Amino acid sequence: MEKFNLEQLIRPNILTLKPYRSARDDFDSGILLDANENSIGPPFSDEHELNRYPMPYQEELRSVIAAYRSVDQKNVFLGVGSDEAIDLLFRIFCVPGKDRVLTTPPTYGMYKVSAGVNDVPVDEVLLNSDFQLEPGKILGGVSENTKIIFLCSPNNPSANSLRREDILRVIHGFDGIVVVDEAYIDFSTQESIASELNNCPNLVVLQTLSKAFGLAGIRLGIALASPEIIEVMMKVKAPYNINKLTSEVAIRAFKNLDSVRQNVLRILNERAKVIERLSNLPQIEKIYPTDANFLIFRIPNALEIYNQLAEEGVIVRYRGNEPHCENCLRLTIGTPDENEHFFNALQKVLKN
Repeated sequence: MEKFNLEQLIRPNILTLKPYRSARDDFDSGILLDANENSIGPPFSDEHELNRYPMPYQEELRSVIAAYRSVDQKNVFLGVGSDEAIDLLFRIFCVPGKDRVLTTPPTYGMYKVSAGVNDVPVDEVLLNSDFQLEPGKILGGVSENTKIIFLCSPNNPSANSLRREDILRVIHGFDGIVVVDEAYIDFSTQESIASELNNCPNLVVLQTLSKAFGLAGIRLGIALASPEIIEVMMKVKAPYNINKLTSEVAIRAFKNLDSVRQNVLRILNERAKVIERLSNLPQIEKIYPTDANFLIFRIPNALEIYNQLAEEGVIVRYRGNEPHCENCLRLTIGTPDENEHFFNALQKVLKN
């Protein structure tokens, strides 16, 4: 990678953008008559002061996350799920109809959806049959208008971690932004690539509280990047994107990290049991390595089995339309009772 120049990557209109100044940018205490809030409050008993706008920069929560991930608070952005961070990156770096991004299918489908919403063409370089990167092909697939490369590790839908040395080769070999989506990192034995932020000014790491923290319902996503990139994301985001209830629940979660870790271990233990039971079924052709709270396996007539399982009230995900995933089903690791229901249903279907 040549000397990284962030300003050359950012859209000119974003460079000159003057962000909206919220009422809480100047004062957050006193008799607050500056934001046209409802001073009486909501129509129910409220201990959260929900009639008042939340703090726009979420300093407390960002500080807690920074400590957990061993980065500085200035490296942390919070969004409404990782999807908001993905969309912001398109809006910051990609001129619609001109700039391009690159993905490595099979991978998380939201990159392509967000690209479509932002009118940004997508180039694709497939993972190999082991669901690993081919760095040479990826870097060879970059054009002069490629602004962002999206990598997912552990990958969805294949569940495996990408080799760290391959990720770093792409980061160091590309002059644009490399986004590494680590939604499932807490289930992996591989260290987060966020430890490389100081060495990789073009790196953005996406994380979430939806998976290991079990908080998909609060929609909190995290982006970790250089202070310079985070500053631009802060400038472009909506002023009050993280609501008070989400923030309070997230802070509570970080006060219960022992429980988070115990739950991860319980899921990994169940995962091992599920893999063992699947491997004993003669119809299962392959179970792919997993570093996540889900796995994919290959079975003949996967689409038919998927539909029959649904008739039995057990919902899995058919992934057979994805590259290298022919006749593959994706299975989330459930509770012991849910996993038992899955195997009972699967055995019934396989006997038909």
